[in-house]
Amino acid sequence: MGFFADFKASLMKGDVLSLATAVVIGGAFGKVVASAVDDIIMPVVGLITGGIDFTQKFISLNGKTYANLVAAKADGAAVITYGNLVQALINFVIISLFIFIVLRAAEKAKKKEEVAAAAPAGPSQEELLTQIRDLLKK
Repeated sequence: MGFFADFKASLMKGDVLSLATAVVIGGAFGKVVASAVDDIIMPVVGLITGGIDFTQKFISLNGKTYANLVAAKADGAAVITYGNLVQALINFVIISLFIFIVLRAAEKAKKKEEVAAAAPAGPSQEELLTQIRDLLKK
């Protein structure tokens, strides 16, 4: 086989297609979770904390005080944006929770399928040996 035929055969394997599908779904899932965090959860957290927007929390390393992050960056100050870390940690916890819920539901569904798809009980080994013995006697 040629190079391109081998490459095509490699791409068409089930594992590669499953991985590609998982990456696309994972990206879409990430956008849904990011929207849930940014548009639903963070405003509630901001309300609880008195209107704090964590993405605007920073420490200026040059010793000056700035009204907001945009002003600090416009002045060229080096800043530590610890609010972004808080936001990322909240995103991580929520994504982990969503994945846990999805995996838990999948495991429950899998267990139900296994119970429903249980093979019908056939004759035991002793019964099969007895039948063979009886057939041999005839």
